[in-house]
Amino acid sequence: MKAPTRGYWCECWTQDIRGRELPTLKASFDAYSAPQADRWIAVALRTISPALDPDASHEAWEWLHNGRINTRRALLRAQSCTVSITQAHTRITWTIRPVTFLPLADRQGAPLPACAHEFAPRSEN
Repeated sequence: MKAPTRGYWCECWTQDIRGRELPTLKASFDAYSAPQADRWIAVALRTISPALDPDASHEAWEWLHNGRINTRRALLRAQSCTVSITQAHTRITWTIRPVTFLPLADRQGAPLPACAHEFAPRSEN
């Protein structure tokens, strides 16, 4: 069995700041290094920045130019990080948390129980 692996759990949440709705999870990502974790946010911000209003675009580029290094340093100290921008009435928040990934049981090389062969894929009509 493999040993647990250190890494980072990354999430992207959105919330309409006008209402009382709870934030909605839009994406998640498992990263195995601090550079991989903060790169996930950087790629997202660079991708969406052309569609953002001027204030949100400024927030995005401020983090890309000045805040990213602080995020990386915090991650290397095993601290959680949050990056948020607000576009119109929507707040987009990325979170990164240090985690320990537990290995899943590996069934390769182990025979499946007899009942496993009784199941057939459903036909779609």
